[in-house]
Amino acid sequence: MTEQRPPLPPFTLETATEKVRKAEDAWNTREPKVALAYTTDTVWRNRAEFLTGREEIMAFLKRKWTHELDYRLIKELWTFRDNRIAVRFAYEWHDDSGNWFRSYGNENWEFEANGLMRRRIASINDLPIAEKNRKFRWPLGRRPDDHPSLSDLGL
Repeated sequence: MTEQRPPLPPFTLETATEKVRKAEDAWNTREPKVALAYTTDTVWRNRAEFLTGREEIMAFLKRKWTHELDYRLIKELWTFRDNRIAVRFAYEWHDDSGNWFRSYGNENWEFEANGLMRRRIASINDLPIAEKNRKFRWPLGRRPDDHPSLSDLGL
């Protein structure tokens, strides 16, 4: 049986929004198995790093979440068409010295018919913040449904 990750393209507003939330929820687990949502030959650009395939993605995510501690992410649908989705996001994290950051970015996603992502292009900027200025304070894991969105937070 062919591997599938619903919702499947072509996307509607409802299914694109669902896909974005599912991605957010998966990334908030901070588990490298997030890579299973991507094709085996997926191609990524993450900042200035170029990655190909699930194994490279899993190694990248292990490195990422070893460095970016107490990671909490919010994604928001920007636009969609057919098998493509664009999102904007922000996440907060701290390094092993206790320095906090809010990372902002945009991602362009392209999907196969089975709902697996074949291409991810991410542009990300990091802003140092004081711990008292954090906005993402839910317990680690899935963002609660009643937590404000990026737009609600003015981000």
